[in-house]
Amino acid sequence: MALRISKAELPTELKDNMIKQLGVVPENVEVLWHSPAVAQDNLEFGGKVGAWDTADASLKSFAHMAVAAQVGCSWCLDIGYFQAQNENLDLAKASQVPRWRESDVFEPLERDVLEYAEALTNTPLTVTDELYAGLLARLGPAAMIELTAFIAYVNLATRANVANGVESQGFSASCEIPLAGRPEKSGVASAS
Repeated sequence: MALRISKAELPTELKDNMIKQLGVVPENVEVLWHSPAVAQDNLEFGGKVGAWDTADASLKSFAHMAVAAQVGCSWCLDIGYFQAQNENLDLAKASQVPRWRESDVFEPLERDVLEYAEALTNTPLTVTDELYAGLLARLGPAAMIELTAFIAYVNLATRANVANGVESQGFSASCEIPLAGRPEKSGVASAS
């Protein structure tokens, strides 16, 4: 799939800032820049979401990647894996998120978070009382609310990227452990 809308020209300062942070300008920002207000608000809110620190960073990273794999956002999966490396998270686990059900590297809490991320991404939602209560008991109210809002935000971002035709820019290519592809039987686009 190619971009469904052309890239807009970013202001030089923003472009330079993005290159300094990521090495390249993210295509999703260039696409969103057709509406600078939407792009700026998205960057600002994304920054705030990224600064939340009640829920465990690894759990949120895995949840982000699970949503991206399910929605089929190769850009989000790519950047999520790249960020996991930069945050010194467990890359062996992060690399297996697209195939977490078949992988044996995840602990029970991590599996439940991955299941919750997918259940919150399904349309209609498939979050069960049992799954929610089990996570709430282990995470506590503040972390549960944060995790839920985080997953909801990631759904907004992943779905916008897919709808706009934004695809992987190769961020994960610099990671030492390859990112696994989503199993073919899932019916969701593969990350590879």
